[in-house]
Amino acid sequence: MSDEGATPRELLLESSRRNNTSLLTDLLSSLSSPEKIAHLLNTATDGVGNYCLHVAASYGSYVQDGVEREWAWANRWCGADEVLDTLLDQEGLEVDPVDRLEKDTPLHKAVRFINGLAKKEWEAGSSIVELLLDAGADPRIRNKAKLKPFELVDPRNTELRTVLQKAEFATMAGGDVVDADGEEEGPTGSASDSE
Repeated sequence: MSDEGATPRELLLESSRRNNTSLLTDLLSSLSSPEKIAHLLNTATDGVGNYCLHVAASYGSYVQDGVEREWAWANRWCGADEVLDTLLDQEGLEVDPVDRLEKDTPLHKAVRFINGLAKKEWEAGSSIVELLLDAGADPRIRNKAKLKPFELVDPRNTELRTVLQKAEFATMAGGDVVDADGEEEGPTGSASDSE
């Protein structure tokens, strides 16, 4: 039995579970290089095979603009802690790891978290999905049940379904997407343009 305290893996998972940015920041600053940080983030799992991003997404460990949300009663969102945002800022982090049990990505876990919220909280909860998508999460990945995150969304949550559909289309289109205003996003021009 060791008297040294918690291991880095335990600290990482606990900070992700409790949305404790202070604990996470202390842990990351104690590691000597971005490579060591990436290795810890990409290899540390809990007893059922969830990585830190799975844990953070499952517990809603993100607060948009430092605003405490109504579901703070569940110890999911505390003050201005933004563990998910901090994790996604780390160089070398794999944003689409799959867990051992369900083969879910963090995006799948975020959708499951949002499905568990009251309808009036869906919009705020969707910021977790948007943050993961902005970091490069792939909405096309299927889990063990052959379901994409979009297919897990509560059918009444049309806004989240639209976000995931657009993200899937943008991923398939390679970033060459026209926005609602008719302006092209992504690379300009085409191979068929001649001057």
